Amino acid sequence: MRNSDLLQRSLNAVWHPCTQMKQHANQDAGALPLIPIARGRGAWLYDFDGKRYLDGISSWWVNLFGHCNPRINAALREQLEELEHVILAGCTHRPVVELSERLSALTGGALGHCFYASDGASATEIALKMSFHSWRNRGFEQKCDFLCLAGSYHGETVGALAVTDVALFKDAYAPLLRPAATVPTPDARQAGDGETPADVARRAAAALERHLELHHASLAALIVEPLIQCASGMAMYDPEYLRLARTLCDRYDVHLICDEIAVGCGRTGTFFAHEQAGIKPDFLCLSKGISGGYLPLSIVLTSDAVYGAFYDDATARGFLHSHSYTGNALACRAALATLDIFAADKVLEANKARACKLATALAPLAQHAQVKHLRQRGMIIAFDVATADPVFSRRFYRAALDREALVRPIGNTVYLMPPYIVSDEEIAHLGKAVEGALADTLE
Repeated sequence: MRNSDLLQRSLNAVWHPCTQMKQHANQDAGALPLIPIARGRGAWLYDFDGKRYLDGISSWWVNLFGHCNPRINAALREQLEELEHVILAGCTHRPVVELSERLSALTGGALGHCFYASDGASATEIALKMSFHSWRNRGFEQKCDFLCLAGSYHGETVGALAVTDVALFKDAYAPLLRPAATVPTPDARQAGDGETPADVARRAAAALERHLELHHASLAALIVEPLIQCASGMAMYDPEYLRLARTLCDRYDVHLICDEIAVGCGRTGTFFAHEQAGIKPDFLCLSKGISGGYLPLSIVLTSDAVYGAFYDDATARGFLHSHSYTGNALACRAALATLDIFAADKVLEANKARACKLATALAPLAQHAQVKHLRQRGMIIAFDVATADPVFSRRFYRAALDREALVRPIGNTVYLMPPYIVSDEEIAHLGKAVEGALADTLE
């Protein structure tokens, strides 16, 4: 098969996500190219014409240990011979039990109850519903509102959009939503003269305190993306905000939901991002990298206190939420294999060296006149580009592909979030590709 054959068939039959399809169909200089991928190996993707692309964004932040990882492949082959799926209402199985126990242990046992779904937006909706319903079961029916940060992103289903503050995704569906209130983001890029990221965090927390003081009686939960608001342009902030938010939520009887769908599984340098603040949330949402990029899986972990609010003789007081593939055995086995690699390869420690290499690879860009706010946390590095070009992201994406790199900017923010198996040479390749693509795009 040739690239052109699959490309045309895809344009005719597949409606691609987060995409204006006309931008794929009109393949001019400002268009968004559609790349037919034939196979993957390690950090590389290959098309049908033999061209390769270094996956600098882990295929939408999910692929932690490379494509076609032999250890995850072997685990899935073994699981296929035992059990592919069984209804989780009334049945259970070994992979879902083992995964739940291991994830709970990673929270120090603070979040000992795991509820399963298929994707990040579903995890968000589960956490919101669970928070509201637990308050209701405890007799606080007035606590039915939610609070999120300005610029937040928590998914694109109707419930998740209610706590998302990105206009591109939200505005068209506004009539369908029951929107949450927003409080200022602790985005460190907002620092004034002489301010540190921690100062910005404290300023944002003061605004949160004022809101909670006035509205806590009707608030069920505050939802945050710990340390990095990814979809709004990799907005990074100081852990001080999480420490203060946890204290305030405790004071005003409001749940804290940590959405670690994108930032969990080691992306920020610790397995869970909230660890860097020394706190525990009431709800923890995981997805994306938890299955190593293999199968759709999401998990909401919560505490004994929340679980206890549903534990009753009355069915209506139970948490009545499900989907057909809840706790799928294959997806859980992929997640267990992923956790095995973390443990066996001491990945978090090894990633410290990789993060330093990433910093070195992009360090020359700090001197570029149009590069602003070069920033990094763990295995995520980003910078903003001062340009008025309305199609900058598309043109940069194309220029990076020409340099054998898959790098997809968010607006004017260029970022790298590569797999954890990326080598020193591959990191250098990404650095050169980004530098060259930026020069071509701005030219």
